[in-house]
Amino acid sequence: MANGILLTFFGADLAFLLGGVLLLVGGLVMEMVLNGTKTVGNVDKILLLQMFPIKGAIVNAIFVFVTFVMSLLGIMLPGNRFWLKCHGYFVWFCAIFTMVLGLVVWFETLKTRSNLDALWGRQSAQTQSLLQQRFDCCGYTNSTSPPFIQDSVCTTPLVAAQKGGCATPFTSFANPFLDIIFTADFGIVAIDMILLLCVAVVVKDRKEKERYRLIDAKNGFQGI
Repeated sequence: MANGILLTFFGADLAFLLGGVLLLVGGLVMEMVLNGTKTVGNVDKILLLQMFPIKGAIVNAIFVFVTFVMSLLGIMLPGNRFWLKCHGYFVWFCAIFTMVLGLVVWFETLKTRSNLDALWGRQSAQTQSLLQQRFDCCGYTNSTSPPFIQDSVCTTPLVAAQKGGCATPFTSFANPFLDIIFTADFGIVAIDMILLLCVAVVVKDRKEKERYRLIDAKNGFQGI
């Protein structure tokens, strides 16, 4: 029974570690994309990643790794509950941290269209042109509001008016993209909660065994 409890705990702990790896790798990849040169293929992602707290994801991953080390100390010291309790508190902290990151992105999805409108207005003419080429559109709301950038897609006012604005295709791309990010964050939080339950079970199991050892010692029996 004890081996089953520890195996379940260790499995959840490894899943918790994997969540930290995903946070770290995802944060580093996002940072690399964000700092890259804007092209037609990545300009939309670069602008959307500006809404995500990338530094927070990397810091969160570091806390996950520290928490995992605490769990190893708890496993290597079978009669000790201190490190497991510390581990549990840190798991709870990591879960709250990750949930906040997910909520930030989720909140942004509730106002995607207005956010993108403001984001569009802050971009240079070159970036707006890349977005027009990416989504085959002209201007944001329409070709005149704001005025479109003349390029290979929007060659004349007549062509620009026929193509329509970038608001709808850009929003249609942004929502699923942001959904994937905050859904992944909430999935990691679910793993954290499972691990927290496993920590509570292991701590309780060790407490019960310690109580039985004390009872056996008091009755003159050798502790197991």
